[in-house]
Amino acid sequence: MEILEKSLIKTSIILGIFLIIGVSIISFSLYQIKAADNTLSVTGSAKQSVTADIVKWNGSFSRTVFSSGLKAGYAQMKADEAVILKFLQDNGITEAELTISPVSMQEQYDYNKTTGSQTEYALVQNVIVQSTDIKKLQTISKNTQTVIDQGVIFSAYAPQYYYSKLPEMRVNLLPEAMKDAQTRAKSIAESTGKKVGTLKSASMGVVQVMQPNSIDISDYGNYDTSTVEKEIMITVKASFSLK
Repeated sequence: MEILEKSLIKTSIILGIFLIIGVSIISFSLYQIKAADNTLSVTGSAKQSVTADIVKWNGSFSRTVFSSGLKAGYAQMKADEAVILKFLQDNGITEAELTISPVSMQEQYDYNKTTGSQTEYALVQNVIVQSTDIKKLQTISKNTQTVIDQGVIFSAYAPQYYYSKLPEMRVNLLPEAMKDAQTRAKSIAESTGKKVGTLKSASMGVVQVMQPNSIDISDYGNYDTSTVEKEIMITVKASFSLK
């Protein structure tokens, strides 16, 4: 009987210890969950209107020749290049602003050609002009008919506009985006009867360079080059403690 009582006491002590440990674990878990609930994550943003200060203009000229006429084709490309160079120089484009690629040759596949017929090739050269004089390049891009009238097969694309001070603008907008995040956090916290405490973490999101009044944004960032006037927007994701 005495042995049985001792065994029951021992068992009760062991169960009591496990109960205390279990309660402690549950209490700790509840504390962790509560602590997690006391964190509020929000996204703040800031925008700034800017004017592009760099313009880039791409074009290309080409000739299509048969294999027997490659030599003459290359000579024609050289003559076309001279026409384009003169056109650009006459319109104020400097050597430093201009890049003309070497001739690239691409075979034109014709699955219906008969045995023994000649292979046809496309000879292409790319023209890239980059300048800080936006008005000058806009005028040139609209007047390529002068080159075409001289027999050059020239294709031009719309100018692309860039803002060179984007890194500095990102830094300048960061405090404003953080302020916006904090304002949003306060508004959300007050609606639940709580107050915003200390900042726990913050990370900067992608940069969006958009047309004015555009909502065309991307999770991976966006850089619209179609307009001279632009809007730069940055986002910040911030987490605050609640009290």
